[in-house]
Amino acid sequence: MIRSLFTVFAAVLCLFNIALAEPGLIEPNAGNWKTWVISSGKDFRVPPPPDAAAAAAELAQVRDLLAKKDAKSAERIIFWDAGSPGYRWIDLVNSRYLTGQTLPPYPHRIYTYMTMAIYDATIAAWESKAFYSRPRPTEMDPTLKAVLPTPRSPSYPSEHAAAAGAAAAVLSYFFPDEASSFQSMAEEAAGSRVMAGLQFPSDASAGLALGKRVADQVIAKAKTDGSDAVWTGTVPTGPCKWIGEKPGNVTMPGWKPILLASADEFRPPAPPDCHSATVKAEADAVQQFERKFLSNYKAFYWQSPAGLMTSWYDYASKWMFEDKTDYDPPRAARAYAMLASVYHDAFIASNDGKYAYWYLRPHQLDPNITPLFPAPNFPSYPSNHSTLSTARCEVLASLFPNHAEFIRAIGKEAGDSRIWAGIHYEMDNQTGVVLGKAVAGKFIERAKTDGAD
Repeated sequence: MIRSLFTVFAAVLCLFNIALAEPGLIEPNAGNWKTWVISSGKDFRVPPPPDAAAAAAELAQVRDLLAKKDAKSAERIIFWDAGSPGYRWIDLVNSRYLTGQTLPPYPHRIYTYMTMAIYDATIAAWESKAFYSRPRPTEMDPTLKAVLPTPRSPSYPSEHAAAAGAAAAVLSYFFPDEASSFQSMAEEAAGSRVMAGLQFPSDASAGLALGKRVADQVIAKAKTDGSDAVWTGTVPTGPCKWIGEKPGNVTMPGWKPILLASADEFRPPAPPDCHSATVKAEADAVQQFERKFLSNYKAFYWQSPAGLMTSWYDYASKWMFEDKTDYDPPRAARAYAMLASVYHDAFIASNDGKYAYWYLRPHQLDPNITPLFPAPNFPSYPSNHSTLSTARCEVLASLFPNHAEFIRAIGKEAGDSRIWAGIHYEMDNQTGVVLGKAVAGKFIERAKTDGAD
C-alpha cells in the first residue's frame, strides 16, 4: 500500500516536470496585490522565521518525518496536495450544499467570506515569503528527497497553512459547533506540507496563525454586512404587484455590498404595466412554451444545488487543474474570491430591483400558467438566476478567456431555464442579463488594477 501511494508521487513528479522547470518564482509580486478586507499584505507580515540553529533542528525533524512516512501520512499528503490550497475547502462547502446538510441562512455568504479570507491570507503569506525569502527544506539540504515537487516560492510561511487557518476560522464562525473539527483539518492540511518535505514546522505554525488573524478581520466584516436584519415591512398590494407572504431575501437591498457603491447602483428601469400588450405577449409565450424532457431536465438542474451554486466552482477548479493555475496559489485564490464575491453583490443588486417594483410572477398574471415547480417566494423582476448566472459567467470568462464562449452559453441556459419552468417572463431574464453584466463589470475592472496583471 505504501509503495503504491508513493509511486503516485513519482508519477506526479514526472507529470509536472515541465511546469516546474519554468524559470523564476511563482508570482514574486503577489504580496503587493490588492486585498479584499485586510489593509495590505505588508500590514499582516508574520514575525521573522527561526534562526539558523533552530532551522537546522527543524530540518532534522523534516528528515525524520520523511523517514517515518507511512500509508496514512501519504494519504494525507495526496489529499491536501490536490488543487490549490483553497480547493479542498471549496470542495467541503460544495459537498455540504449538494448533500443537503444543514446550512445557515444565505449560504452563499460562506463562499464569499471564506474565499476572501483565503485570498487575503495568501497575499499576506506571499508578502512575508518575499520579505524573508526562507529556503525550502530541499533547498537548504539538496540531499533531502521530498515526496512532492518543491514549489517555486519561499518556504515561510506556509501558503497551505495560511489558507487552512483562514478557511477553518471562517467555517467555525458559520458552524460554531464544529470549530474543533475545522481546526483539526487545518492542522492536518498544514502538517501535510511538512510531512511531504516541502516546508518546516515553523512555516506551518506561522501560516496557521496568519490565516486566523486575517480571518478575524473578514469575520468582523461579515458580522456587519446587514444579513441579520429583520424585516418589519408589509407586502404592498395593487395592480401588477406580487402576491404572497414572508417574501424571501426581502432585507437584501439593505445589505452592504463588497464592491458596489450601493445596492441600487445598477437598478434596472421599472417594468412595463402588466396589462400592456408587451407583457401579455410575454406571458403568452411562457404559457405556450412546449415543455419537453430536456427542457424540464435543464430547468430542474438549474434549480438544484449544483445549478444554483456548486457547478460554478467546479468549472473554475477544473480549468485551474487543466492550465496548472492550481500550482499558482495567489492566482487560484484570486479566481475563487472573484467568483464568490461577484455573486454576493449581484444577489444584492437583483433583489434591490425585485423589491423596488414588487412585480408579479407570470402565473399570478395568467392563471393558465402552471409552473414546472413552485415559484420562489419573491417577486419576479428581474430574474435572480439570470443576474447571478450572467455575473458569474462574465467573471469566469474574464479569468479563463479560452472558455468564454462555453461559459456564456451555460449562463444563458441557466437564465432561459426560468422561462422553461414557467416562473419568469423574458423581460425578467433579459433585465437580469444586463444587470449581471453591469455588476461583473465592476469586479473585472477592479481585477485590472489589483496588481495581478
